[in-house]
Amino acid sequence: MTPLAAKLVARIEAEGPMGVDAYMAACLTDPDHGYYTTRDPLGTAGDFITAPEISQMFGELFGLWLAQVWMDHGAPGAFVLAELGPGRGTLMADALRAARRVPGFTEAARLVLVETSPELQKAQAERLTPYDPRWVDSVESLPGGPLFLIANEFFDALPIRQFIRTERGWDERCVGLQGGGLGFTTRAADLPELAAREADTRPGEIVETCAPAAGFMRAIGQRIAQHRAGAALVIDYGAAISRGDTLQALKAHEPVDVLATPGEADLTAHVDFGALAAARGPAEAAPLTPQGVFLERLGITQRAQALAQQLTGAALDSHIAAHRRLTHPEEMGRLFKCLALHPTSTATPPGF
Repeated sequence: MTPLAAKLVARIEAEGPMGVDAYMAACLTDPDHGYYTTRDPLGTAGDFITAPEISQMFGELFGLWLAQVWMDHGAPGAFVLAELGPGRGTLMADALRAARRVPGFTEAARLVLVETSPELQKAQAERLTPYDPRWVDSVESLPGGPLFLIANEFFDALPIRQFIRTERGWDERCVGLQGGGLGFTTRAADLPELAAREADTRPGEIVETCAPAAGFMRAIGQRIAQHRAGAALVIDYGAAISRGDTLQALKAHEPVDVLATPGEADLTAHVDFGALAAARGPAEAAPLTPQGVFLERLGITQRAQALAQQLTGAALDSHIAAHRRLTHPEEMGRLFKCLALHPTSTATPPGF
């Protein structure tokens, strides 16, 4: 039993079963044993690899996308350039390197990173010190001004609640005690918004909700609408609507039981992009687009071909594999989706 597991068992003994959202929050952010508060989880030595770590092309294209949208919105002389959950800072470093080609963009940008992990803040500082980054712990804490924001694999780590359709209504899935350890249980649920899902679910099916995600999107949408300039780009894995149990744990790049090693494995769930778009507030949402399609529209194949001319042997093979992994429908190309918010008075951003 991990130290966090023992702590959770004691908590459940004292307070009763906890929702899946409370379990996820404890596993990921417990101050003493939380997954994100105690380690750098990225890369081959960690538990998972994100798209920016796969190829520089990913961040470069998003940097040019941000710069293009900035120009399309009149090139504000001062703006907030933000990233939610920046990992090691790889995406933003690649993005800013590419965006430097656009006159005035990096000079006008005030870089702010929404990050709570001390370990990851250190890694971000190493890569982004030339851009004078600032760290905050929430969207609400971002400084004022036009906002251009990116969030790659951020929303999948936010705590979710799970609800099981039954013949009599809905039950909430919880984490309780079983055989001296942790196990799943249920309790009756009364959530009015679930009534709308009775038309497209059957008894036994699971629906997931994520209140923190809706809160983030609402705050971002309000900021973008307020200044009538700015945009937000969300890249993550998921679907247009939540259906089924998507909670998963990853340790050493392999799937593990979500209750087996709390605090020592990454916990994520698929993003409900329909719910994200619905929570956007007064901003406009661009059409949901598969990552592979989006990257191709931004020119990833042309960029890949240009880089390939400088490579041979194993480096070339790795480069070709990275392009496929980011774009092919059987890899990240279809499961990962892109969603953008922009002011209602502006055109749909490039790529959508």
